[in-house]
Amino acid sequence: MDYVEILQSVGILSGIGGTLALLMSVAKNTVGNYGECNITVNDDKVLEVQGGETLLSTLIDNGIFIPSACGGKGTCGYCTAQVFEGGGEFLATEAPHITPKERENHVRLTCQVKVKRDMKIGIPEEYLSLRQYFTKVESIVDVTDKIKHLTLQLAPEDAMEFKAGQYVQILAPEYENSDEEIYRAYSICSSPDVKDKLELFIGYIPEGIATTYVHFHLKEGDDLEIIGPFGHFFYQDTDKEMVMAAIGTGLAPIMSILRYMRNHKIHRKARVFFSARHKADLYMMEELLEIQKEIPEIEYYFSLTRPEESDNWDGLRGRVTDTIPQFIEDASNMEAYLCGNNAMIDAVIATLKEKGMPEESIFYDKFE
Repeated sequence: MDYVEILQSVGILSGIGGTLALLMSVAKNTVGNYGECNITVNDDKVLEVQGGETLLSTLIDNGIFIPSACGGKGTCGYCTAQVFEGGGEFLATEAPHITPKERENHVRLTCQVKVKRDMKIGIPEEYLSLRQYFTKVESIVDVTDKIKHLTLQLAPEDAMEFKAGQYVQILAPEYENSDEEIYRAYSICSSPDVKDKLELFIGYIPEGIATTYVHFHLKEGDDLEIIGPFGHFFYQDTDKEMVMAAIGTGLAPIMSILRYMRNHKIHRKARVFFSARHKADLYMMEELLEIQKEIPEIEYYFSLTRPEESDNWDGLRGRVTDTIPQFIEDASNMEAYLCGNNAMIDAVIATLKEKGMPEESIFYDKFE
């Protein structure tokens, strides 16, 4: 192929690329353009919005924050709302997260519903009080080789009221490996008694947009936008014996609850199950033991799933699903606080129900 032919080939390819880009632009501005739409919220608030985006992102753009742990991927099932009119057909992607009874009650996943026409929706009134907070990163500490401990400073006028066990969403802005802003949910590990600072544990997930940002781009002194607080998983003021179980960063809400109990001198009997692969992955041990000194009714059951010879580990082995049955015979008068991935939560719930724990006494928070 001579030089002229090469130039002709490059010109043809460039022309094709330009045509495709033009067609995509036209499609975006015509097929995907639904014009202005009105969203009526709870019969008394009307939002004038531009159609074309998901209901979840449209509400966020208008200052209404719906819980979401997966960033709108349709995998967590948290971002539900009632869609009475204008939601279109129920999608197969919603089915795994919406029960038949909820579907009859017009419940939809807001990340899967597109705003294409006027809509009428219903959301819990508590969501209307959720707000944005602009924080400054006070410190970032490695507690394991994959988990960072963030401390965020809030302005005095922005003190956050939350319950031990709840979570916030952080906004990962655009950076060199991501061309979009994205929200991700992380449990608060600090006590609600501290209102001008928030602490989070954030584990690294390969190719995770938010975790990559936190682990490799976020620096001390940076500004970080958060939304919250979210969640119906929080400390219950009863006198029942507590069963707490966590893996990885699931320790965060458990830590918040334990710190709250220490601060308020709550001497309830509690069994805390925490498992990790290696000894180095068992973090916050020093503070956990200090809490136990002040509340001796707390018992810890730390276990390793893959101890190495260098760990010199003579403690429990196995997952929390292995250790819980060893130490709990009758759970009928207990209540549980669980935080981990879907498989761990489902397995622990099944175990506790077999031991007699009522389902209404099991509180949990799942993460991806």
